[in-house]
Amino acid sequence: MTKPPLTLFLAAPRGFCAGVDRAIKIVEAALEKWGAPVYVRHEIVHNKFVVDRLRDMGAVFVEELEDCPPDRPVIFSAHGVPKAVPAEARRRDMVYVDATCPLVSKVHLEAQRHHENGRQMVMIGHRGHPETIGTMGQLPEGEVLLIETADEVAGLEVRDPDRLAYITQTTLSIDDTEGVVAALRARFPAIEGPHKEDICYATTNRQGAVKTVAPKVQALLVVGAPNSSNSRRLVEVAANAGCDYAQLVQRAADIDWRALEGVSAIGLTAGASAPDVLIEEVVQAFRDRFDLTVEEVVTADESIEFRLPRIVRELA
Repeated sequence: MTKPPLTLFLAAPRGFCAGVDRAIKIVEAALEKWGAPVYVRHEIVHNKFVVDRLRDMGAVFVEELEDCPPDRPVIFSAHGVPKAVPAEARRRDMVYVDATCPLVSKVHLEAQRHHENGRQMVMIGHRGHPETIGTMGQLPEGEVLLIETADEVAGLEVRDPDRLAYITQTTLSIDDTEGVVAALRARFPAIEGPHKEDICYATTNRQGAVKTVAPKVQALLVVGAPNSSNSRRLVEVAANAGCDYAQLVQRAADIDWRALEGVSAIGLTAGASAPDVLIEEVVQAFRDRFDLTVEEVVTADESIEFRLPRIVRELA
């Protein structure tokens, strides 16, 4: 039986970013140094495949520090943690490794700097997301006001409109954030922003690639986890860029083939916490069903690499 032709436009950059790669390597290095089990507070990154692989190697994932025994190492996830968490680990005399993405740590330092200069912070982010919780937890309660949308700016109750600064979650949609920032500046003209956009290079690059691919295709799939903020934003970016069908899938088994009937051109990308093996799995699923032509659409070159913390670089 003849397979129908299909062109698959593969967005680049896609998949793992430097912060995710570093966090996973931290867990692997910790297991090599201390042996199993090594405890990890929250999912090290938002991807079930990655978490399951590390669990099979001996990592134990827990929700809170109190779930960890004091005599085993604990790793804090790439999303960052409130200041109270490492403080409690030190109080319990625990060995801990902070796998917070350096770009998230940069936002933490910005928040601290503004606080020391007497400014109240406004954070643009998603309520309940680990990164937002970690960033807000860098400062005393009440010093960081959280908003998600431009509509929420009108209801902000601030201490002093002339002593404000804003920061953003690193994995947001660039377009959506621009609207919130514009609303903040319109209501609070004196508000200070970051010297450079907080939205990370990987988020920016992946969204840029999707915007380039979307007009070429009738459908676009994003490989990623449903609790991955940057993956969900890629779906939104594709839809806003004019793609008729944009869907998030964790594995090839999640693809809705009926929804893709009659499609002759499809786009494929992956969130920053999705490994290459899952992207390859999806490409192979299309190759099994179609006479497939793959075209890579490259919009940026990524060469950033973050060093591992000294505590895991120095093997016992």
